[in-house]
Formats: sequence, structure tokens, C-alpha cells
Amino acid sequence: MKKRFALLLLVLAAVIPAVPVSAKEIVGWVEKTVIYPGNIQVKSKIDTGAKTSSLHCECITPIKRNARDWVSFSVRNFKGEIIMLEKPVHRIAKIKRHFGETQERYVVKLGICLGSVYREEEVTLVDRSGFNYQMLIGRNFIKKDFLVDPDATFTVEPSCKHAPKQ
Repeated sequence: MKKRFALLLLVLAAVIPAVPVSAKEIVGWVEKTVIYPGNIQVKSKIDTGAKTSSLHCECITPIKRNARDWVSFSVRNFKGEIIMLEKPVHRIAKIKRHFGETQERYVVKLGICLGSVYREEEVTLVDRSGFNYQMLIGRNFIKKDFLVDPDATFTVEPSCKHAPKQ
């Protein structure tokens, strides 16, 4: 009987693939994030349906600097403080909206800290004044390091060791 049980365990071990242990952080569907430059803390919706992250900005103004396209914009943190930023335009994205219309948005690279993960990421700039959250964190940012718990909110504090010192 012991030999049969041992044989059964060997067969099961060969047939059932090993389940990898995940080192991913679990985040809720809404989290605090910090944006760099500026060390700006905002409330972000974690959006698995969006590919690219987007940030609510005001006064989005294209400018030229050294013959390159830049954009000037203001960001308001969740306390209402306004910070002006200028970044080079990385590209212009065409975003398909809910009703089938297409909108062009400036894309810049910003540093994002969510939980313990800091990474520079493409972010579209848009007026999100009609929405509850200042930022959407899309799949490009969360896919490698996070699992989303749709029943939770504010599960992690931004604590990125590799974020720029400001």
C-alpha cells in the first residue's frame, strides 16, 4: 500500500505543474501614488482595462525648448496644492473614448511610486476633472509587480527606496 501511495505521489508530481510562488504586491482598486518630479501624492484608480496610465492635469500647454516639443502642465495633489511641471513630449497618443470618438493626448515619462515599486512610465495628460481620481494606473505599470484585489482600497503606502530624492 505504501508503494502504491508513493507511486501515486510521483505520478501526480509529474502531471501537476509546480505552482510558482508570486512575489507580487497586492493592491486595491484605489491606492495612493507619488509622482516624480515634484513628489506629488495623488489618489489613483488601478485600471486593468487601461493599457497606459493617465494623469489629470490642468493648463496643458505645448511649448518649444531647444527645437524639441515639450509640454507645460499643472498637477493638483489630493490636498489641493498645485505644482507646475514641464516635460519633453515622448509621443502623442490617440485614445479611443467610450463613445467611439478619438482624442489625442500628450504622453510624457513620469516617475511613479506605488507601494514599494518605483518606475518611470509613459503617462497621458488629460483633463479628468469629471472623475473621482486624479490618476489611472494602467496595465503597463502593474503587470509585472502587482495583483489587484477589487474588494480593497488603500492597502499600501508609497514607500519607494529607488525614487528620486527631492
